[in-house]
Amino acid sequence: MAAELPFSELIARVRGGDEQAAGDLVRQYESALRRRIRLRLRDPRVRRALDSMDICQSVLASFFVRAACGQYELQTPEQLLALLTTMARNKLATHARRAQIQRREDAPGDRDKPFAEVPAIGPTPSKQIASRDLLQAVRMQFSPEERQVAELRQQGKEWTEIAALIGDSAEAVRKRFSRALDRVANDLGLDRLEHE
Repeated sequence: MAAELPFSELIARVRGGDEQAAGDLVRQYESALRRRIRLRLRDPRVRRALDSMDICQSVLASFFVRAACGQYELQTPEQLLALLTTMARNKLATHARRAQIQRREDAPGDRDKPFAEVPAIGPTPSKQIASRDLLQAVRMQFSPEERQVAELRQQGKEWTEIAALIGDSAEAVRKRFSRALDRVANDLGLDRLEHE
C-alpha cells in the first residue's frame, strides 16, 4: 500500500469519487467509528436487530454520496470522525424510535418477541462509492441549479465562490443545497436503515 495521503488530499479524492481513496478512508476510520457506535448501542432490543457494522456501513454510504456531492467541508480527521459519529448517533436514534413505535403497535402478546426481521443493509461503502449509478441517480434528482452547485463543489469550489457565480449569499446557497441533498437522500432511501 502506498504512503498515507494527507487528509485534505484524501477528502478531495473522495469528493471526486475516487474508489481507492474511499477504500483508504474506510480502512483508516472504520474501526474508530465502530468503537463509537458500540458505545452507543445500549438498548438490547436495538442491539439484537443491528450491530455496529450495520450502522457503520449505512453511515459511510451516506457520507460518500454526500461528500461526492460536495456537502462537507472537512479540514481535519477529528472533524471527519465527529461528523461520522453524529451521523451514526442520528441513525441509531431513528432506528430506536422505529423500534419503539413498532413495539407499541404490536399486540400485547407480541411485545416480548424480538424483532421478526433484521434490516438488511445494502452493499459495502466501497461498492457504493464505486457505483456511478447511485451518484447518477442522486444527480438526476437535482434541479439544474442544484446540479450546477454539486458540480462546482466537486471541483473544489468554496461556498463563497459558488455564491458569487450564482448571485446569492454563501449561507443561502449552502442551506438550499443541504436541503436538496436531504430531500434526495430521503427519496432514494439513503438515510434509512430499511430493507432494500
